[in-house]
Amino acid sequence: MGPVVLFDKSFLQSLTLDESVWFDHFFLPVVCPLFFVETLADLAKQRKDGERSPEKVVRIIADKTPVISGAPCVHHEQLCIANLLGHEAPLIGQIPVAGGRPVRGADGKPGVVFENSPEAEAFARWQHGKFHEIEHDAASNWREMLTKLNLSEVAQRMGALGITPQSCRTVKEAYGIATSLVNSRFEPKQQIGLLFSFLQVPQHLQSQIIHCWSQAGFPPLAEYASYAAHVLTVEIFFQIALAAKLISTQRPSNRVDIAYLFYLPFCNIFVSGDKLHKLCAPLFLRKEQDFIWAPELKSDLARINRELLLKTELERQVGLHKLAPRPPGIQSNLTLALWSKHTPKSLEIDMNIATKSPEAEKNLFDHLKSFTNAPADPEVAGMPIDELQNISIERLVPAKKGSWWLIPKRVADAEGITKA
Repeated sequence: MGPVVLFDKSFLQSLTLDESVWFDHFFLPVVCPLFFVETLADLAKQRKDGERSPEKVVRIIADKTPVISGAPCVHHEQLCIANLLGHEAPLIGQIPVAGGRPVRGADGKPGVVFENSPEAEAFARWQHGKFHEIEHDAASNWREMLTKLNLSEVAQRMGALGITPQSCRTVKEAYGIATSLVNSRFEPKQQIGLLFSFLQVPQHLQSQIIHCWSQAGFPPLAEYASYAAHVLTVEIFFQIALAAKLISTQRPSNRVDIAYLFYLPFCNIFVSGDKLHKLCAPLFLRKEQDFIWAPELKSDLARINRELLLKTELERQVGLHKLAPRPPGIQSNLTLALWSKHTPKSLEIDMNIATKSPEAEKNLFDHLKSFTNAPADPEVAGMPIDELQNISIERLVPAKKGSWWLIPKRVADAEGITKA
């Protein structure tokens, strides 16, 4: 368990299967809804002579998708609506996860069990080349939507408001204009109207949201609903940058790429190999967050993989936590530096996990199994989140991926868990 990392599809595609194992092990990846949709959209690509089939491409990405840690993040539209209705958005280092069954364990401690997400189950099917017809249809619809996006029209609308290459010369200036508009106390109804349009807020919720905001005295959106304000800032920034010709209107995919920035508040690190992200993401990051250029992290994960491949097959059979409870190397190595900066306490936590005896491991496994199978408890459902003492997140984890045993071989053999 390490820093929470938002990643884009280009980064994961650049990794080898072995490198993806170490990314999954040393970080907590945010599986962004856009990553899922972009991967799914590959099913609709036209195959050229000599190229892999779309199903093969998706299967390769699915093989590399994190399964050990992290989680699929709730869609930003749902999070914004909840935020506008008065619910706080998670802070940095917390991935918003949907669902959850409130339970009370055998020891009486309350908690929540998160079962496998639909995204995780879909990726598991895709690894074995199993695709539902509805997924092919969704992929085709997504690609068709991208081809119909007219970013030039968006640029023209903003240009009519006075945004031109002469009035806005840099992305930093575009960010400043967007921030000032969202932080303004003026025209709250226009701000909320833009959000309703961007987020496609259902009609029956719009009056409720306006009532909640008016009851608070119409403070600046950034004060009333900070996450919704962040999303609105990204949207306005993008439109300003298009009008000022700071972002190309000729690439519909830019609309998708910019949307990754909606999920920045939930991570410690954003890693991407996309030039648009490299240009724009640092503007929206807080000082304690990092943007990492994908080739740099890939290079360090490759180094880790080479070092640990020197271990014997017998040594590898102990599983990742015992084999490498922390990133190997010196402090100047990127992965270890990020680990130490963002989650220093996790170094000790992982070391404790790595030194557990087989008997202690079995007791922990039995406890977690009992907690996960506990029935729903209505009383726990009404408890404040800070009073919950246990959280269980189910995973679809293969015993082995690439060169590496994700869990100890003896445990996999005893439980009948198969390899990837």
